[in-house]
Amino acid sequence: MRSPALLLSLALLGAGPATAAGRPVVVELFTSQSCSSCPPAEALLGELAERRGDLLPLAFHVTYWNGLSWRDTFSLPAATERQQAYAARLGDNPFTPQLVVDGQSSVVGSRREDVAAAIGRARGEAAAVAPVALAREGTNLVIRLGAGTGAGRVTLVGFDPRHETRVARGENAGRSILQANVVRSVREVGRWSGAEQTLSEPWPAGAQAAVIVQAQDGRILGAARL
Repeated sequence: MRSPALLLSLALLGAGPATAAGRPVVVELFTSQSCSSCPPAEALLGELAERRGDLLPLAFHVTYWNGLSWRDTFSLPAATERQQAYAARLGDNPFTPQLVVDGQSSVVGSRREDVAAAIGRARGEAAAVAPVALAREGTNLVIRLGAGTGAGRVTLVGFDPRHETRVARGENAGRSILQANVVRSVREVGRWSGAEQTLSEPWPAGAQAAVIVQAQDGRILGAARL
């Protein structure tokens, strides 16, 4: 008989198919290289990025730890703003490591059981209200949005699959931290209101790109990565 811990590990780490809705569940980690509680959450995000094809895991490095003795080399004001917007919707105070799953629930990003439960709930409820298809054409990313019901903003995210950072000062002084799917840029590129449309945008900063269509209340309407 399999133990509960093994069942949890299989559910969390096993590569799964795409959701029935045809889009990945969006998993956003808000983190900082200066936060001593963050490396375990970053390691977990790395496992999800490597082994779960049904997820879009992204690491947003916030700026509010930078006033201490170490400045996060990947921190972005847009990451802090995104987390603050979630805090207003979800009734949380911003913290690290915070994991927001599909724009609707917040858990401590290093608590494996809570992360697995939140992903499981989101996977069962995910719907591709706004179908998204991506293609690279020269130096541009072409975003094709299908027809559907609803409305939301279209956000383009550029990210790097992997970095290893040696932290010299602060709470993680002397540590080398492995970081996965590090967000290098994030910007709103348009609005979707249920009609088919095509957008062409310069490739964002970052080796890879993803697009998220998100309703005003934070619900993910569509998502894809290239």
